[in-house]
Amino acid sequence: MASTCDSLIEDIEDMVSFSDPTPQERQSIRKSIIPRSRKKKELMCNEELQADSLIPGTQKIWMKTWGCSHNSSDGEYMAGQLAASGYKMTDDPTEADLWLLNSCTVKNPAEDHFRNSIKKAQEQEKKVVVAGCVPQAQPRMDYLKGLSIIGVQQIDRVVEVVDEAVKGHSVRLLGQKKDGGRRLGGARLDLPKIRRNPLIEIISINTGCLNACTYCKTKHARGDLASYPIEELVERARQSFQEGVCEIWLTSEDTGAYGRDIGTDLPTLLWRLVEEIPEGAMLRLGMTNPPYILEHLEEMAKILNHPRVYAFLHVPVQSASDSVLMDMKREYCIDDFKRVVDFLKERVPGVTIATDIICGFPGETEEDFQETIDLVKCYRFPSLFINQFYPRPGTPAAKMEQVPAHVKKQRTKELSQLFHSYNPYDHKVGERQHVLVTEESFDAQYYVSHNKFYEQVLVPKRAEFKGKMIEVDIYEAGKHFMRGQPVEDSKPFTPSIAAPLQKGEVSGLMQQRYCIWAHYNFEHRKRRSLGKLPYLTLLSIFKYVAVKCYTPTSNQ
Repeated sequence: MASTCDSLIEDIEDMVSFSDPTPQERQSIRKSIIPRSRKKKELMCNEELQADSLIPGTQKIWMKTWGCSHNSSDGEYMAGQLAASGYKMTDDPTEADLWLLNSCTVKNPAEDHFRNSIKKAQEQEKKVVVAGCVPQAQPRMDYLKGLSIIGVQQIDRVVEVVDEAVKGHSVRLLGQKKDGGRRLGGARLDLPKIRRNPLIEIISINTGCLNACTYCKTKHARGDLASYPIEELVERARQSFQEGVCEIWLTSEDTGAYGRDIGTDLPTLLWRLVEEIPEGAMLRLGMTNPPYILEHLEEMAKILNHPRVYAFLHVPVQSASDSVLMDMKREYCIDDFKRVVDFLKERVPGVTIATDIICGFPGETEEDFQETIDLVKCYRFPSLFINQFYPRPGTPAAKMEQVPAHVKKQRTKELSQLFHSYNPYDHKVGERQHVLVTEESFDAQYYVSHNKFYEQVLVPKRAEFKGKMIEVDIYEAGKHFMRGQPVEDSKPFTPSIAAPLQKGEVSGLMQQRYCIWAHYNFEHRKRRSLGKLPYLTLLSIFKYVAVKCYTPTSNQ
């Protein structure tokens, strides 16, 4: 019976999903409730408690996100929609009624943590909804049976899924978003979100990629390249600055491939975005693979030299052996990578190049690994992400002959020791730098800022510095950071054109006009638990009236 009900619900939702009520409307509904007194107070209390326990939108939700900044952005959007719809987001998993687990499929340990979190939630009798790349790529895994799933391109329907999960139903939305047969980048960019850091906006410029790396499981979840139109990305950046953001991160599985599916390219997007960045605010470009940045090196050098763009680029090399790169199907050779790095270092003085390396890929010999060691010795990357190879189920690399575990571990250790043998910032002690302060350090003793090269500078924790561009003298350098003393005569500069949102505040809630249907809907939705109007009939009415009555104004 449950499976029949679930499939029926999904069909009906698909029929009316075009005109879904907006989260803003649901938030207004909750604010407009006026309790009415009743004679039998004790009976009313019991009745209300019973009703509230069944009404979606009244529960507490704890969300955990693993993985990349793209996944973080998805998590922010899901949290924003849920909060705008009346749910209360909590940082305490024990008090939550439902756990929303947003997974990462890049490495085995990340999936292990995800699976263990599901088990822990079930042991505590919590409702569970899963999202992210793991269930998208492998929805039939045994440990996902019976759980509601939000696909990576369906995050705009998180409220629907959570509503049904709260009521004990299992709903799985894993489809792709398309327009006229063309795959879209994903959910709309103007959805409500709760930024983890109110000063930083993460914008996914595209999803998927053009590669087919033999070790990658993310491709199974995110699929082929699908880019957002430039105008939508520019508008999202504009809205972010109007909400007090002073730093934007562009993210995707491969930013360098942006636009190749819609007839444009990354430099064209970046020049448009630069026009929107207020003075003192900064833009950080996300990861790009070597093949797709090679043809744009001249323009990229100009963009990275722009005063409102961090001179920082994350270009994963993975291995310095052409043989290994071929087995990985990385579609470049080591000379291509060197050309990118050498060109940018020459044209963008001081540029920071971050990279990734996989240790112990199948078939990697000692000679192959030595080439990687030599590459790191040559470039002394200030930011290096070292990963021991983990075979991901369903990938070609998982079927290759594996390097023994102890060898992988030893190579990972050797490369890590090399990386920690040099200090990339020692020569910067004594410099005077401008830095943008955006975060708090993990130990809560300092504020974290970044200079033009996206190098981390710790500064004194003074309230007047948060969200400001300040001038500092560097007096100490560590492996991953520097410490700066504010220049006495220098005044902090405020790049934000508006006051930042409060932590936990929902972004994108527009001022709007409402009809009387708002109160009507809530009252009937509430009574539904007492056997009144069926919820799905109500949902259809809600959506129809929303389209007729709700008219958002532009640029709000």
